[in-house]
Amino acid sequence: MATTLPKAVPKAMLYYSISSTWSDAVLLALAEKAYAPEELDKKIVDLSKGETLTLSYLRLNIKGTVPTLVVPFADSIHDADSRYKALTDPRAIVEFLDKSRSPQSRTKTISSAAAPTLSPATVAYASATTALLDIIYAEDVSPDSLSLFNAHDDTSLKKLAATQQPFVEGIHTTVSQCLVDAESGKIQASEKVKAFWRAKLAETEEILAVYRVADKEGAQLDAAAQSQRQAFFTKGKTLWDAVAQACTKVGRDMVGPYVFGEQFSIADISLAAWLRRLVQLTADGDGALKVHVGEGVLAKFWSSVQERPSWQSI
Repeated sequence: MATTLPKAVPKAMLYYSISSTWSDAVLLALAEKAYAPEELDKKIVDLSKGETLTLSYLRLNIKGTVPTLVVPFADSIHDADSRYKALTDPRAIVEFLDKSRSPQSRTKTISSAAAPTLSPATVAYASATTALLDIIYAEDVSPDSLSLFNAHDDTSLKKLAATQQPFVEGIHTTVSQCLVDAESGKIQASEKVKAFWRAKLAETEEILAVYRVADKEGAQLDAAAQSQRQAFFTKGKTLWDAVAQACTKVGRDMVGPYVFGEQFSIADISLAAWLRRLVQLTADGDGALKVHVGEGVLAKFWSSVQERPSWQSI
């Protein structure tokens, strides 16, 4: 029996989170390129419930991260499972969105709005973009990771645990259940996926061990708990030190007001998303730029970004 192909190709689907640094970058790219809202579907993934760690999501993105953009192939003659491609690297997603609405693209879009080119204009700028993105996408300067370790003393730890413990508990619960279901045969998961879950479980248990006693003063803890708390503070300091070094490296080669001068580019999209989350992690909002970013070109960049209509729309 012949397979009947659909008359219309489904829209792309963006899986994202409102608390994800690189989801912000993709949303900003969509706004800068003036995609019409009808051109793709969006689905918010609840990170606090561990939704990116479920088996169904891992089939889309084995890394269990957001954003993920699932793109249909318009001229596919294959079966349903192969008519789609999942883009899981946020850098690749931003580049795809840039190229899909451009004078050179054959992609048919609904929007009639202008689509400025965001790709670097020269080979030198392309190389500089890669270097900058390598810096801010490094795991040791991830605002999403830092948000879990953003405490330096007993007082700040208590405040952090109040907001982040429910988040991590939710992840722990989901992963634990996934492992139980996999071991019982209720779901069919590969050994690779089960190993991923076990690693994630161990990671959350290490953090929760500190959060669950955050209401106690250091002197009230036994030696093991004190050691865990100190290691936690050290981790947070190490992450912030790495961020400070990254800011210095990035700011050193910026032209201003944006990375390469007046043109707003792919580099600016990711840098803006990265800085936004760092600012949110500080106690005094934008004023913290003077401490962690400085008063130079990065601070001016941050001011310029916030004035863009695209930024105000996300």
